[in-house]
Amino acid sequence: MIASGPAAKRPPHMLLAASLVWGRSVIDTSFGGNMLRSVLLYTALVFGANAAFAQEVDWKAAQEAGLEKLVPSADARPLPDIEFTDPEGNAHTLADYKGQVVLLNFWATWCAPCREEMPSLDRLQTELGGDDFQVVPVATGRNPPEKIDRFFQENGIENLPVLLDPRQQLAREMAVIGLPVTVLINREGQEVARLLGDADWASEPAKEVIRQLMAD
Repeated sequence: MIASGPAAKRPPHMLLAASLVWGRSVIDTSFGGNMLRSVLLYTALVFGANAAFAQEVDWKAAQEAGLEKLVPSADARPLPDIEFTDPEGNAHTLADYKGQVVLLNFWATWCAPCREEMPSLDRLQTELGGDDFQVVPVATGRNPPEKIDRFFQENGIENLPVLLDPRQQLAREMAVIGLPVTVLINREGQEVARLLGDADWASEPAKEVIRQLMAD
């Protein structure tokens, strides 16, 4: 069931567990105990109000301007070296983007809020994408490329790549337990902030955060 209310205040569409079956997430019985404690520990370590290593970004101003769910990271946690692919089977890692500011977005074709925010990600890439910044959308779980292509065509998505995490390996390693999730990454390849749920990434507050990261 999709939560009601303004898009910017919706919670993540649904919990992710160990697998996606026929386009729907299912709660894996193994998602509990040690695994759940690990996720909670990761969240406690990574997310905090004191982003000492990213002081150039005015996170408070961004939150007050409409990105209230954007949470800066507490430390410069390194990113996992987990491969994801494109439809041709080519392997990619987040290290490929080192030296650029990255907006990493975990999404799925069956996730309504993900689909709702995707056009704003495309507009953001159109306006600011280039040598200094990239939007990197990763479809996690079971997302047939033909469905992604159809969705992109129907919604005029022209400037975003199709990237796949079919076994949720990258999503798991980054403690993604709901969709959509957006992770902001600095030039050094470090996570600096995260937002759970959908947002208007083409809004001026969002673009200002990206500009500040690019200028850092």
